Amino acid sequence: IVGSPWSERVSGVFAYESSKVDWCEENYRHSEHVVEYFNTVSNLIFFIISPMMLYLLHPYARERHQAVHLVWLMMVFVGVFSLYFHMTLSFLGQMLDELSILWVLALGYALWFPRRRFPSFIKDRSFGRLVLIITALTTVSSFVKPTANAYVLNVFGLQLLYVLRMEMKQYALRLAKRMVALWVLAITCWISDRFGCAFWQELNFCYLHGIWHILIVMAVAYGTTLIAFLDASYEIPYSLPGIQYWPCDQWEVGLPHIVLKGNTKLRKEC
Repeated sequence: IVGSPWSERVSGVFAYESSKVDWCEENYRHSEHVVEYFNTVSNLIFFIISPMMLYLLHPYARERHQAVHLVWLMMVFVGVFSLYFHMTLSFLGQMLDELSILWVLALGYALWFPRRRFPSFIKDRSFGRLVLIITALTTVSSFVKPTANAYVLNVFGLQLLYVLRMEMKQYALRLAKRMVALWVLAITCWISDRFGCAFWQELNFCYLHGIWHILIVMAVAYGTTLIAFLDASYEIPYSLPGIQYWPCDQWEVGLPHIVLKGNTKLRKEC
């Protein structure tokens, strides 16, 4: 019913600045239609890196599981929802942004969590269902206190780093160190923008959250490549997986990806 409290509440979810989260960048500085201009534009990195990683990881996904592509397809949605959130600072935009990140993490757990580290009561197929159930419950509970969602997501990220540390191979340490460095820089930018806004406003430099977008996409690129390499080393060792960088393998700041040097036709059939 138009004009009813329910309709007003629903319309408020879509309203500009209906979210309780407001980042450090000055609002409406460059456009009357875009609340946080640089934070919005910086999301373009998602639409550049995601298709490239889909292409670079395709040989691994074709040999291991096509579902691997879902991670970077979901990263495109993260970019779309993050762009919408920073353009409007609406409550709906905030929830879509945070929940899309949650589902990317859930996909990563379901696809790559090492089978040998499953609890004894969990079988291979039931683990994915368990992750789905937990993620669905977390999605619902995230509406209880939305301002806490970002902190919970960062905790999940820390736990994933711990699992990677447990699985680390010696010759993957260099890639892992770069990933951790990118992640630490990204989190530093996020925390500085969230809690040190007054300081950065004095310096007239309120772009740290936008820089966080760029750094976290690169950290995810390094992280997914590292996880895929470890997974391939254990699950399809006959493919002789290796790590290379695009556009030039000698550039340690390029996009990492998996190369399969072995003959996949030697795969053991059961």
